[in-house]
Amino acid sequence: MGSVQDTHDAPPPSSSVATMRRRPRPSLILSNEPAPGAPPGTLLVEDPNKPKMYLIDYGLDHIVERWIDSVDEAMPYLIDDRPSITWIDVQGIGHKPTFERLGEVFGIHPLALEDVVNVPQRPKSDVYPGQQVIICRMAQADDKGALVTEQIAIVFGKGFVLTVQEEPSADVLEPVRERIRKGRQLMRTGGSDYLAYALFDAIIDGFYPVLEKLGDRLDEIELDALRGKDGTAHQIHDVKRELLSLRRTIWPQREVANSLLRDGSPHIQEHTRLYLRDTYDHAVQVMDMVETFREVASGLMDLHLSGVSNRMNEIMKVLTIISTIFLPLTFIAGVYGMNFDTRVSAYNMPELEWRYGYPFSIALMLLSVAALFVFYWRKGWIGNRRREP
Repeated sequence: MGSVQDTHDAPPPSSSVATMRRRPRPSLILSNEPAPGAPPGTLLVEDPNKPKMYLIDYGLDHIVERWIDSVDEAMPYLIDDRPSITWIDVQGIGHKPTFERLGEVFGIHPLALEDVVNVPQRPKSDVYPGQQVIICRMAQADDKGALVTEQIAIVFGKGFVLTVQEEPSADVLEPVRERIRKGRQLMRTGGSDYLAYALFDAIIDGFYPVLEKLGDRLDEIELDALRGKDGTAHQIHDVKRELLSLRRTIWPQREVANSLLRDGSPHIQEHTRLYLRDTYDHAVQVMDMVETFREVASGLMDLHLSGVSNRMNEIMKVLTIISTIFLPLTFIAGVYGMNFDTRVSAYNMPELEWRYGYPFSIALMLLSVAALFVFYWRKGWIGNRRREP
């Protein structure tokens, strides 16, 4: 099969997240939410920098990949007579003229364009005349295993697919690009709805590496909890927050997969809906894994608190034993520290005038300490000797 590919352009960003910077914790308020009462479809973006755009145009016998600087550079591929699918990956959501032009070229509804630009949005799927919009979140793990999430929008219609990412960073869509490059028959002939399905499926499958790293972190935290390492509670708290964020991310996306599978759409062919079953199964499996890991994290917190309580009990036991050992010594020293005059009565501490009075008191102290040690040891309170039933 012949293919045409531009080689003078750099490839799209790799799926590796080793160099991805840590994002700040997202705000609970929409970052670009219009003021109350603003007209629907208002775009409040003021970034002067243009987003990066990577174009892939492919058909049964050709493929073209290149970076483009403006939407107009994609027009020759959109009006080409050859049957092809044009996929434009937009990385960055801050340049208003670019998105206004995207809306004009692809006929994107103003409400859909507003959902694409204003983040964060709840994952959903909306059907518009001539196109369908899927809003979802992409989850990745950085080089330290911390969770990083990003909104990604998929807009598809006849002959085109448009993906919009928040920032130009690594993504989970590289396997889809490789499938296109290798010229898989179904991928080349499936249509724009099949490409949209493949992208959505890749986003759902991107949760698996994140969960795998979280599972490794939970194993390490379990060992730290058993060893009583400091800072374990903080680590457990961080993992529980990330699992909660994952749950909030995958739960509505599972509903999106279910709605795409259950509800009819004029933009999704019947044979594509069959493949959406697999995506829904993966979403359910990811949700189950998240719930399982949350239970494990809660169990680790209980294990950590139990270990802290046990160590505190051990410390209190040692201090109590030390106190009881010194108790008879204190009693003996207190008795012989009383001021009694032996000249008044022969019963007023005759040991004070005895030749061996001092060695006798020292020996009595040592004997009481030894007796207590033997008693505690036989009870199993000190040492490794188990207490007999």
